[in-house]
Amino acid sequence: MPMSNLSKLLTAVTSGIFAASATAAPLADGAALPAVSQKNQNDEIVKLAEAGATGYLLVYFYPKADTPGCTKQACSLRDEYANLTEKGVKIYGVSNDSVKAQKAFLDKYKLPFDLLADEDGAVIKAFGVPSTMGFAKRQAFLFKDGKLVWSDLSASTAEQAADVLEFLKKDS
Repeated sequence: MPMSNLSKLLTAVTSGIFAASATAAPLADGAALPAVSQKNQNDEIVKLAEAGATGYLLVYFYPKADTPGCTKQACSLRDEYANLTEKGVKIYGVSNDSVKAQKAFLDKYKLPFDLLADEDGAVIKAFGVPSTMGFAKRQAFLFKDGKLVWSDLSASTAEQAADVLEFLKKDS
């Protein structure tokens, strides 16, 4: 295949991948917490709908464990964990990483909340989070009593916790 045709083919394929990821429909305000389950860093099954049936539940998505932006996002939530839990917020982080990678990430940064190993993408798909080449887009969803009350479809890294706390001030 001549290089120009190969280049056109690669461009078409790449465009298709990115276009497909951009069409994911995120959850709308008031949506029910998806009834999906996944293993956490300890290889234990977590049922999100049960975990978030009462009180606040934050489910945040990140592309890859132990990378700079994902670490900032997780550490912002770690550093404000006491303030968030004081307001009744439970937290789950989700990426396509393996159980082993999630455990290493949690241990390295002393994260006080569960990380879900969404290797098959079931949670990512249920939440309508765009995924490109196996990496979830950084997004965050806050539920209250099982209903979506806030979402951040372009979630911050270092300011993730501050953004959630700002919403909680308004919601009280």
